[in-house]
Amino acid sequence: MADTTDNKVTGEANSVPRKSSWRYIGPGIVVAATGVGAGDLVATLIAGSNFGYTLLWAAVIGCLVKVSLAEAAGRWHLSTGSTLFDGWASLGRWTTWFFAVYVVIWGFVYGAAAMSSSALPLQALFPDVMDLEWWAIACGLVGLVFVWFNKYAVFEKVMTVLVGVMFVVTVYLAIRVTPNLPDAFAGLLPVLPDEKDSVLNTLGLIGGVGGTITLAAYGYWVNAKGWTNTGWMKVMRLDNRVAYITTGIFVVAMLFVGAELLHSANVAIASGDKGLVQLSDILEDEYGSATAKFFLIGFFATSFTSLIGVWHGVSLMFADFVARYRDRGGAAGSGQEVASGSRERSWPFRVYLLWLTFPPMVLLFQGQPFRLVILYGVLGAAFLPFLAGTLMWLLNTSRTPSQWRNGPLSNAMLAIAGLLFLVLCVKQIWDQPWSEFF
Repeated sequence: MADTTDNKVTGEANSVPRKSSWRYIGPGIVVAATGVGAGDLVATLIAGSNFGYTLLWAAVIGCLVKVSLAEAAGRWHLSTGSTLFDGWASLGRWTTWFFAVYVVIWGFVYGAAAMSSSALPLQALFPDVMDLEWWAIACGLVGLVFVWFNKYAVFEKVMTVLVGVMFVVTVYLAIRVTPNLPDAFAGLLPVLPDEKDSVLNTLGLIGGVGGTITLAAYGYWVNAKGWTNTGWMKVMRLDNRVAYITTGIFVVAMLFVGAELLHSANVAIASGDKGLVQLSDILEDEYGSATAKFFLIGFFATSFTSLIGVWHGVSLMFADFVARYRDRGGAAGSGQEVASGSRERSWPFRVYLLWLTFPPMVLLFQGQPFRLVILYGVLGAAFLPFLAGTLMWLLNTSRTPSQWRNGPLSNAMLAIAGLLFLVLCVKQIWDQPWSEFF
């Protein structure tokens, strides 16, 4: 049976597997690796540090919520043969304007953040080689060259290797700190911490597990794998479950580390990526330099997979956005086009790659502009309510074949996701220092 992981579409009859099989999975590994960045690990560590195992249930629910969003995106691509942006465009011009503004501002700020995050563990491992900014530039350039010259098949293999590194490191640390399993099982009961803002902290942990725009990119990776029709639906659903089981393992492992290593010793770490550098120092004091270096390698794998994942996935979405805009309603939004690999060779794909890499380098030396960071925060907070709401709209109307429209469970999960992210979006907008903005 012909596999289609080389981006060659071989015809529907030959491309559809007879049954779901582990050997086909791949896009789920990519979305898990991209979605779990250093920020997610720090947020989970801090949750474990502050509340012990109390919010373990919230981390698990976060994975389930994201499963529903990614499955819905993949189901749209496979059931309609169209891409997600083609679906968005059918809802009105407002979606085009939202995505255009979002992808430009978000990409500019995220590019600098991703490069810095990848650079931090390298500087910690090799402190005397060069400054953080130059490590960051090197990471950005390596990501650019890798994605520019490689198609999806190679990209997926490299991501799989890096996920393996992440998996080994996080599971090793979770075992090394000797988790209290009775307390961990008790943490699966939905109980809120007896602290101020515990509801919002809990919602933040649920919403922060496993990616934002990368959930929308999942459907594009499904097509890039060569899955373009409903015959791949069972495989996609297995692949999606693998993605969030993997994500759940990463998150639970880091919560164990936070609960045992930080909470029990009443040790606080900084929010943001520098908190992971602090954790490496704590690990060195507790378990020796070898464990600390091993963790920094995992930290780099976590950050760099997010970098190259965004460099590839969001560039693919941008290429589809440009093609759909230029085509004005033709067949540009076809999953077959993505599967053929033509999007990865297109000039919009490469222009957005350059946008993610070079303009953000200015921010590495000058700091992030205040107003732009506020807009980045607001747009980022608004994207997941936008994604959940538009997927519900698309998958409950005649735009989707009746067999593949949402059932009660899918609608319930997407509604929960939409409400959750809407609350977090409102909080994010409310918390911005608007008086200083104007």
